[in-house]
Amino acid sequence: MLSQKTRYTIRALQHLADTFRQGPVRLDAIAEAQNIPRKFLTVILSEMVREGIVISHRGRDGGYELALPPVDIRYGDIIRLTRGSLALVPCAARNAHEKCANCLPEAECRLRGLMLTLRDEMAAMLDRLTLADPIRLEPPFEDAAE
Repeated sequence: MLSQKTRYTIRALQHLADTFRQGPVRLDAIAEAQNIPRKFLTVILSEMVREGIVISHRGRDGGYELALPPVDIRYGDIIRLTRGSLALVPCAARNAHEKCANCLPEAECRLRGLMLTLRDEMAAMLDRLTLADPIRLEPPFEDAAE
């Protein structure tokens, strides 16, 4: 499950992508439009500035804007920066692998195999999608009875 911090980060960066090349956006405008607590947003945007994804402008006309074009910012990278891993369980993480407590040996655990497959499919999709891609608000659902 995505953390609240990751969800706020994605929404803030989506907001900045929507205003790309229109000049800096004030923190209060992002917080209000995206329903993100101002203090939390300050921390998030500071981290994104350190990561080189966002630029901060000081002063009366200051604010925040993307440091890179939206097409160069992938959702997979945002999640890895804020969450550390795309895996749902520690043993399926590619970069931060840990053995699960109270589990079978990894070579025998079918749940781990399932989670590795899921992680790889999800990573492929999230690494393909960028802030420039249109995202449907409601995905199509197949009728389960068919």
